[in-house]
Amino acid sequence: MEQGRVLIAIALSFAVFFVWNFFFVEKPEVEQQQPMETAAPVEEKQVPSATTSSEASPEKPSDAFVASEKSSFKGSAEARIITVKTPLYTVRISENGAVFKSFELEHYKEHSDKNSALKNLLDPENGGQNMKVSFAGGNLAGLATAVFNADDSGDTIIVSDMARTLTFTWQSESGVVVEKQFTFSPQTYLIDMGLIIKNGSGSAFTDRAVVEIQHALPQKKGGYAFEGPSAVLNGKLEQIKVKKIEDNSRLSGTFGWLAIEDRYFMRSLIPAEPVDGVMTLAVKGDDVVVSQLQQPERAFLPGETVSYGYKVFFGPKSMQLLNTLGYDLGKAVQFGMFSFIAKPLLWFMNFIYSVIPNYGVAIIILTIVTKIVLWPLGNKSYKSMSEMKKIQPLMAELREKYKNDKKQMNQELMGLYKTYKINPMGGCLPMVLQIPVFFALYRMLYSAIELRHTPFVLWITDLSAPDRLFEFGFTVPFMQPPYGIPVLTLVMGATMFLQQKMSPPPGDPAQAKMMMLMPVVFTFIFINFSSGLVLYWLINNVLSIAQQYYIQKKYA
Repeated sequence: MEQGRVLIAIALSFAVFFVWNFFFVEKPEVEQQQPMETAAPVEEKQVPSATTSSEASPEKPSDAFVASEKSSFKGSAEARIITVKTPLYTVRISENGAVFKSFELEHYKEHSDKNSALKNLLDPENGGQNMKVSFAGGNLAGLATAVFNADDSGDTIIVSDMARTLTFTWQSESGVVVEKQFTFSPQTYLIDMGLIIKNGSGSAFTDRAVVEIQHALPQKKGGYAFEGPSAVLNGKLEQIKVKKIEDNSRLSGTFGWLAIEDRYFMRSLIPAEPVDGVMTLAVKGDDVVVSQLQQPERAFLPGETVSYGYKVFFGPKSMQLLNTLGYDLGKAVQFGMFSFIAKPLLWFMNFIYSVIPNYGVAIIILTIVTKIVLWPLGNKSYKSMSEMKKIQPLMAELREKYKNDKKQMNQELMGLYKTYKINPMGGCLPMVLQIPVFFALYRMLYSAIELRHTPFVLWITDLSAPDRLFEFGFTVPFMQPPYGIPVLTLVMGATMFLQQKMSPPPGDPAQAKMMMLMPVVFTFIFINFSSGLVLYWLINNVLSIAQQYYIQKKYA
């Protein structure tokens, strides 16, 4: 039992290896999905909810996707691309389909260098059909390749002092008019979108209005953060991994919003009011995730005008920003099973930053405060280790004396613990209780957009990227580019080695060697972790060494 801490350390090492292998090691290519035109409809997955009665009617769930795949929006040569500039973003909208072609954020860049282009939330090649409108049953001929007319004659609209509305209109040969109205405000990322259907034909048709968002996401998982389609469905957040889309291609219920997320940003469509509808998902080509919100089925009568209201949010996954916007958008910021711990830590880190505007310093202060809160648990752990260290010679004698009789040896060891009133697991349990906090901090520091491209000091210019001093002109095994000296990681490994030397050695020589290898293993694992994470782990190690030294001196 005295080897409990060894077992926990080994278990944690395996856990880190598992996390690294699962989330960071390149995996084999998944089987490419069939093209949209030939994909068979997938049985609808029902989420417990009160849905509209129209969902039971016969449908062709893939029709909207077939139209999406077939339409290239070639349109006419006269179709324009209208640029809308606001203080927060620049969006380019094509009259071919009245869809978003690009969406650049004014306060975020693609890379951390000063000359980097602005962050574009839409893939230039595969992201050009966002806000596309269709009908699930394909009852409106020509809409898939429609060229809309904008009500503004200019090619650029500046939104600086007041909101501006841009309307796109298209009329089918039968007389059905489709209008898309976008209202842009200079103060917010939210865009108002109105969809208006005017049935000017002489006949009614029954169908579901559909609005689509899409984005290119890799099939391979790139890190320890969710990437893929998500939605607030029946009041709860649903996140579907890209590789699980085929099994979850249709979800029905009451939708608050739907989105496509990556590590730091999201592209979302929000009904003005929660709607009982259907979300359909598919992967187009190799990596383009398509998410569509289908309104409840209804009849569009001759002479009738039907309006749908939406909000559009394309922007950063900032917890503070999303909570301010409302519509339950804040639910998109998740940090796994320990999110209830991570979110207060993120709030506190941002509070520190509001006082000291340096996120590296904020991480250091956050780590110190966390260590102070967990100080009593650490004291118990290190006190138990100190007591175990005192009786190491006696334990060694018993192991040597009873090396051929393990049962007797264990009985003698238990008697030794009883005599000296030592709990052999006393050093392990406090460590176990701290694990949720460590994992919560790990997830928070990995996913927090506040750290993206944020400098700390000297060579650390991006707390969300690995630290590298200098740049080598050659590749380095186990290291991801850029190639350089991982100073923080090497210092962190040294502190782990020092802390290991301060702890009582295991009685088993094989276990002792394994424990001494742990700092080396962790150094190789952390070599590609973001510098913000490594900074936290380094400061935590330094504080742990100081605490352990203090306890050992006190109970020497």
